[in-house]
Amino acid sequence: MDRVALRGLRARGHHGVFPKEREEGQTFLVDVVLGLDTRPAAADDDLAKTVHYGIVAEQVVAAVEGEPVDLVETLAERIAQVCLQHEGVQEVEVCVHKPEAPITVPFDDVTVTIIRSRV
Repeated sequence: MDRVALRGLRARGHHGVFPKEREEGQTFLVDVVLGLDTRPAAADDDLAKTVHYGIVAEQVVAAVEGEPVDLVETLAERIAQVCLQHEGVQEVEVCVHKPEAPITVPFDDVTVTIIRSRV
């Protein structure tokens, strides 16, 4: 299976379990790796036979900016389902970064990574 990756998609969301997270929001970064067969697109040099990553990027950002959820896990699942709606995408790996998580010790990042497939 071939891979098309989008890394570092950035959006502001109001996800989290604490009232401050819901009220003020924070920046989330998202990486998605789409698994699909790109051979038909390459053979015909035809965008219609692959995934349009610009549209995927817009939809991922819209998911982050959308209805708030408590858990990053729920947000990752939402993003995975958006990606799997694209014809040809058989599998997706989603990594959601929450670099402004409300943690009381120094840290660089918090991530949740999931892998989902059509099967």
